[in-house]
Amino acid sequence: MNATRPDRDAMPYRDCVGIALFNKQGKVFIARRIPEDGVDQSEVAAPWQMPQGGIDAGEEPLPAAYRELYEETSIRTIRLIKEAEDWIYYDLPDDVLGIALKGKYRGQRQKWFAFLFEGDESEIDLDTPGDGDCDPEFDAWRWEALSALPDLIVPFKRDAYLQVVDIFASLPEQLIDG
Repeated sequence: MNATRPDRDAMPYRDCVGIALFNKQGKVFIARRIPEDGVDQSEVAAPWQMPQGGIDAGEEPLPAAYRELYEETSIRTIRLIKEAEDWIYYDLPDDVLGIALKGKYRGQRQKWFAFLFEGDESEIDLDTPGDGDCDPEFDAWRWEALSALPDLIVPFKRDAYLQVVDIFASLPEQLIDG
C-alpha cells in the first residue's frame, strides 16, 4: 500500500505557548513526559522538555501560558519576567507529518514566556495536576541549566530551543544576582 504524504506547505502551524520557569538559583524547570502508546511519539522521543501547550480558540498567549503551566504541573506561584518578542516555529519531521499533532499540523508556532517560580516546591504536583482536573503528562521533574536544554530535547525541536536559550540567556545571571 502506498500512503500519500501530506502536503507540508498546505498544513498550518499549531499555535502554542512555551514556559521557561526559572527558580531563584537561575535554573529552569524541565519535566519528563510520560510515554504514550501509539504512533504519535513525536512529543516523547526525547522525554525532557519545558512545559508547553496549545492556545485555545479565542485565548491570548499569556493566559494560555498560565493555564498550561497549571494544567501540567499545578504551579501557580509565579511572576512573569520576560516574553519573547517573536513567535518561534518548528516543523515536524517527515516520518510523523500527518500523524503527530493529531495529523492536522506541520509543526508548532510557539510564544515563549519566562516566569520566576516564587512558591514552595511542594506546590509542584505531576501526579494530579490542575487540582486533579487534568491528566498527568509528566512523571518526573528537575531544575536544569538553561544552556543544557537544546541537548536534552528531541532533535527536531533543537533549533527552537536554541532560540529560547538565546532570548532568555541573560535571565539566570540576573536571578542569581538578585
